[in-house]
Amino acid sequence: MTFQLTDRETRLCDGLPRRELLRVGGISLGALSLGSLLAQRGAGAPRRGSFGRAKSVILFGLMGGTPQHETWDPKPDAPAEIRGEFGVIDSATPGLRVGELMPRTAKMSDKIAVLRAVVSGDNSHSSSGYQMLTGMPHQPLNRESALPKPPNDWPSMGALVRALRDGPGRLPASITLPEHIWNDGNFPWPGQDAGFLGRRNDPWLIHCHPQEGRFDFPGLARAVDMPSLRFDQRRRLLDQMNTAYDRLEADAVVSNYTLHARKALDLLTGSQARAAFDLGQETEETRARYGKGRFAQSCLLARRLVESGVCLVQVNWTRIKGYENQGGWDTHKKHCESLKKLLMPRMDQCFTALLEDLEQRGLLDETLVVWIGEFGHTPKINANAGRDHWGHSFSLALAGGGIRGGTVHGISDAHAAYPVDGVVRPRDVIATVFHCLGYPPHAEVHDPLGRPLAITRGKVIDAIL
Repeated sequence: MTFQLTDRETRLCDGLPRRELLRVGGISLGALSLGSLLAQRGAGAPRRGSFGRAKSVILFGLMGGTPQHETWDPKPDAPAEIRGEFGVIDSATPGLRVGELMPRTAKMSDKIAVLRAVVSGDNSHSSSGYQMLTGMPHQPLNRESALPKPPNDWPSMGALVRALRDGPGRLPASITLPEHIWNDGNFPWPGQDAGFLGRRNDPWLIHCHPQEGRFDFPGLARAVDMPSLRFDQRRRLLDQMNTAYDRLEADAVVSNYTLHARKALDLLTGSQARAAFDLGQETEETRARYGKGRFAQSCLLARRLVESGVCLVQVNWTRIKGYENQGGWDTHKKHCESLKKLLMPRMDQCFTALLEDLEQRGLLDETLVVWIGEFGHTPKINANAGRDHWGHSFSLALAGGGIRGGTVHGISDAHAAYPVDGVVRPRDVIATVFHCLGYPPHAEVHDPLGRPLAITRGKVIDAIL
């Protein structure tokens, strides 16, 4: 497998210009962390064998939020304007019935824990999304189109993982695929970066179209001025980068940056990294099992990345041109039509393909898979046949490393509008994720002033472990 630099000015096949070498040498710590001094692997008694059970996490960021009524918490006895047009089906978990649009998932529910009373108390995409990814309520709540505010933001789960786990390996501890979650105007949500931990701990964002073999590394592109890195059979980046190594070492001007440059080049030239990104090594049967398209193949790529040692991979659902509601879960119009034609068939296929693939490879017991969105959807269907934002009670699901499958925690009311029992806050979900990774809630990271801060204020959800 090979890479191609698509910026002709780099002229790597004809000889790398010295100015480009200088730029390679100038890659910042924000793009490539050389390891963190913040590591504090928590000690504590294992809880039902779940503490530290997970070696890695695959986190689904489902932009727009999945509707509780049509997925994990259907209400078949509610009025039609509440229950919607779909029925329910039995699952592999006794007593658990799920929406009829997830038949494959229903058959695997014995491996899944469902949370039915998650509360963010926030009905805006970006501010509720911030809370889901960091565990901290955004100030103020219900702030649509809120922007990131480093260095004041709380770090995301991925950033905390980089702070706690990043080391000298070729691949970073945390990677986000295939792009950031963003609002209209291409403004990213807050809560997706390292916040007060500094840019060196930002999750590595890889803009990619895995189904086409296209991978862009913006952090690298900004520093090196190389906008696109692709798998391609026409050029061999390995030989080019080895030559670049020699030139970097010999150039006194960039000697202070050589270590950082080597980290960047290691990422691109190391056989482990190259293999991780090469979906061509998968059989056609496996690729078809996940499904076509950007999200589906990003899920497959996530599996390959955790196999290669990446600790946390966040796979975001991206907008899809040509579909109602931009192909996302923000279904203000034609809610049921969008679910039936696009959203649920793809999610049902991707989610179960990933779980099956991990299980067959012996990885499910050590890989935690988390299905989250920023909130749920309103109980009542609106005048446009859609459902609107709802952060007062919604559902999430977890499977794999450390999780006791076939469990349901929390109860919502008759309309799936408000919790009745077993309330879970986003911070509790994050505490549970880190518990499974081997860190108690009181494990600490340090801000730029050296002040210790607990990674979360949440409580571990014992009922699903």
